[in-house]
Amino acid sequence: MADSTSSRVWFITGSSTGFGHLLAKELLRRGERVIATARDVSKLEDLTRQYPEKVRAFTLDVTKPAEIESVAPQAIAAFGHVDVLVNNAGYGVGGAIEEVSEDEFEPMFQTNIYGLIRTTKAFLPHLRERRSGHIFNFSSIAGLAGSAGWGFYNTTKFAVEGFSEALAAELKPLGVHVTVIEPGPFRTDFLGRSGKLAHKELPEYAETAGKAREYLKSQAGKQPGDPQKAVEAIIAVAGSPEPPIHLILGKSALTRFRDKLAHFQQEINRWESVTTGADFPDGK
Repeated sequence: MADSTSSRVWFITGSSTGFGHLLAKELLRRGERVIATARDVSKLEDLTRQYPEKVRAFTLDVTKPAEIESVAPQAIAAFGHVDVLVNNAGYGVGGAIEEVSEDEFEPMFQTNIYGLIRTTKAFLPHLRERRSGHIFNFSSIAGLAGSAGWGFYNTTKFAVEGFSEALAAELKPLGVHVTVIEPGPFRTDFLGRSGKLAHKELPEYAETAGKAREYLKSQAGKQPGDPQKAVEAIIAVAGSPEPPIHLILGKSALTRFRDKLAHFQQEINRWESVTTGADFPDGK
């Protein structure tokens, strides 16, 4: 049975696997309408077969600007409007900063940063004109706290954080919400298909970035986060009259961020005199 939110239309990137696919399935189960996109549209056949009236599937590679510009108006026309945009497409590359080549990190930048930005901008005129809507940008706890072995992935997700905060400030007066999702380790395929490792491996980083390599190789399928509960949380936020700008998901992510805040505060206090001493004297 459809609930009171069944009139919403969701546009989701990266819908073939992981959070994107699970979110689409849960929304459709609840009676909502979904525009699901993936680089390989055949991976969406289970959705289109089970919910032919409620889902529309489009081929979309977010690293291709022309595809974004083509799909966005088609998606809006499919059901007459889009209420919720979910920028989910993304992946990670592990390895020390010195180990990861530009050929390895640049495609990730194109997906995680530029693809997200271009997709958002393609829908902004529509959301602005309607004076309503909600944008969910997938980041990660890696967008709030950097760690050895994930430097370039951190870079992409820190960019999503700053972009989302600025976007939220710009869209709030227009009635459009923005929420950035910051999951910890969840039992998706991030450590499997979606996780990549730098080909170069230097022994000097074995005790720092090397730990990230070990984690990626050994922890797939063992992550504490339940993806089903995560998508249910996202849907709940979409139904809130005052949704958060930041949504941390998972106990380990919350603990990690609180630890960072505590250390950050200690550092600020320790160096406060140097910080405040960098201004001209009062009245000058």
